[in-house]
Amino acid sequence: MAPTIKHASLNAVLKGVSAAAPGLLAFRGIRYGRVKARFAAPEPVDDWNGAEIDCQQYGPRCPQIPVGVGHLLRIPEDHVFAHEPEDEFECLNLDVVVPKEAAGDGSKEANLPVLIWVHGGSQVMTFGSAASKVGDPTKIVADSVSMGKPIIVVSIQYRLNVFAYGDGKGERNLALQDQRLAIDWVVKHIAGFGGDGKNITLMGESAGGIYAHAQVVLNAPIKRVILMSGSLYLSFPLPSARGQAMLDAVEKKLKEKGYASLKEAPAEALVQAQAEANVVSLWLQDGPEFQDWTQRIGQVEELLVGDVEYESVLWRNGIEQMTPEAIVQAFEQAGDAAKDLRKLYHAGTRPTPTKLAALDFVNDWKFALPVRLLERLWKTSGKTAYRYTFDQPNPWQRSARAHHALDLVLLFGGLDADYLAELDPGAAAVGAEMRARWVRFVNGMAPWSPASTAFAFGPLGQCGEIDAGGLAARRRERHLEFLEKVEPAKLNAALGGLVAGRISLLN
Repeated sequence: MAPTIKHASLNAVLKGVSAAAPGLLAFRGIRYGRVKARFAAPEPVDDWNGAEIDCQQYGPRCPQIPVGVGHLLRIPEDHVFAHEPEDEFECLNLDVVVPKEAAGDGSKEANLPVLIWVHGGSQVMTFGSAASKVGDPTKIVADSVSMGKPIIVVSIQYRLNVFAYGDGKGERNLALQDQRLAIDWVVKHIAGFGGDGKNITLMGESAGGIYAHAQVVLNAPIKRVILMSGSLYLSFPLPSARGQAMLDAVEKKLKEKGYASLKEAPAEALVQAQAEANVVSLWLQDGPEFQDWTQRIGQVEELLVGDVEYESVLWRNGIEQMTPEAIVQAFEQAGDAAKDLRKLYHAGTRPTPTKLAALDFVNDWKFALPVRLLERLWKTSGKTAYRYTFDQPNPWQRSARAHHALDLVLLFGGLDADYLAELDPGAAAVGAEMRARWVRFVNGMAPWSPASTAFAFGPLGQCGEIDAGGLAARRRERHLEFLEKVEPAKLNAALGGLVAGRISLLN
């Protein structure tokens, strides 16, 4: 018999499933908002009028260009991912994984801390959803119970790509609006699952980290934030005018097929037009709400922030196609900083070192340096910040290194966990250590000593606190010191010549 709870604030009976781990319940595909029309602001779904709601299946995701997440993660090709349905009007849904004892009949006041997970995907696709198992939080919740520090995890779906960007004529940043609605839903309704709506940690990776950082800046009611390989530094908010050429290109493709506009074309046609217009990543649109975002920490008391050793893998194939001359020309866009920048990163006439120079610079400027800046901001604001490094190589293909998004596989542990432990015990140990440290943080406990410089996850399956020397052995700290002294506009000019149109999850 399916587990059910009578949820008072939702005025509904929720029928869920027993999760894969003993003692856990999962309630999937719960609608937190409705989309009445394309590009419309989301509206809350707060009252079900006493209905029984089937929460046994994952809800649909936003329509998107299909990309195999297994490619980047090196997941064996014979692994079959579950089909994820798509619907632009039904994609505002979330999943809740909760210890059975906390949920009870929905009337207990367990007041468990809550972790909200925001998946990534370059703001255009779903990477790390619970349904894919890449971001399935079951193991995190199970480990929290085993530790005697139980938590609830909520995974959210939201609009993506042009469906979230808008058509330039009305609402904008719809993904942020959707996510904020989901956060507000958790504040209002998580008590019915045994959670504490005043004790929320928001976590995002890559584009999810961009969104999570944006929610912090926009003063979302969250107590802690975990930024994994992503922040607003990775993708600055840009003026709406910057996106007009992209919208025009997509609309041109639609009109060639006989459709009148972005708003009127079928969802499938809009997705196809984006593919033909090469819309492989997007950004947030700037506005007064983002003024001075580099100095704002919202309501967040504690930050956990870090990166992986090889973030710039996303641009590897694209940069591999560049000549040394083209790379040097891109570096020269840094103006009077170009000569020192090239020397520091070894960008010259030799093809291989110069391509590596480009990848290293992208890695440091968009990922490693922001970790340092965010940690400093929280600490100078009188708050608490914890920094980590992730250096454990891919267990399926170690030559792929500790690359972007691999940390999700080990943290969530939802993909072939038993096989992974047999294949690479060190990787499994790193994943277990990450879950333990994350659970402590979500519970308001120090994940490691705040006096330590950072905490290192890997390599070789080894984990522990490190000092400044240990950090310098893992990251290009001297390079970061140089980058801090250069005007950001100059570095962004160099960056644009290296990365524009070259990002891909098929690396």
